[in-house]
Amino acid sequence: MIELVRTNDAVIISFVEALMRDANIACMVADQNMSVMDGSLGILPRRILVEAKQVETARKILTDAGIASEIFAK
Repeated sequence: MIELVRTNDAVIISFVEALMRDANIACMVADQNMSVMDGSLGILPRRILVEAKQVETARKILTDAGIASEIFAK
């Protein structure tokens, strides 16, 4: 799986999940339970992962939705 977004913004995470669900693109939110480790402060970012074969489509969806700035780039 390829990292698509890395953020600690719960609204962005929910929005991206909804966009991926609507496009029938499977995604996974990694590090979601790490909030237990940081005391539920939301300091540690969560990562949204998609399959490698769908990453370009997913990036286009985020760009079309106006949140291209959230796309994780290595």
